[in-house]
Amino acid sequence: MTTNFEIISRLTLSAALAGVIGLEREWHRRHAGLRTHIMVSLGSCLIMLTSLYVFDIYKSQAAVDPSRIAAGVITGIGFLGAGTIIRAREGVRGLTTASSLWVACGIGLAVGCGFYPAAVYTTFLSLAVLLILRRFEDIIPAVKQGKGGGDGGI
Repeated sequence: MTTNFEIISRLTLSAALAGVIGLEREWHRRHAGLRTHIMVSLGSCLIMLTSLYVFDIYKSQAAVDPSRIAAGVITGIGFLGAGTIIRAREGVRGLTTASSLWVACGIGLAVGCGFYPAAVYTTFLSLAVLLILRRFEDIIPAVKQGKGGGDGGI
């Protein structure tokens, strides 16, 4: 059985880790920023803790699979992420924010079941993707234009 201290620790860590990613999104003025990422991760963590709690209570009475609830969370967050995607004349916006919400969900689920190393590493890796690879995305169009046009010769 998970102790109250473990529950509080997991929820707090979940909020902190997702907050780091949300802060990056907030910094770049995205609609789904700090609070949204924290809420997604916190809710995911709570649902994972609930799944484990239900499993612990009913394990001797029935076959209960704690991953089933988690799978439903992943699907639901997909719908939330879809709401952040906007199609405009310039193209599609919001895909990175949608994917970062999905990762925040995974972080919450991981912290909820006590898989701390993966949650922490995923947070840092996500930040690297969001911050470092952004510079490469800015370089690619410039390189492409320098090679003879905007269509890349296709």
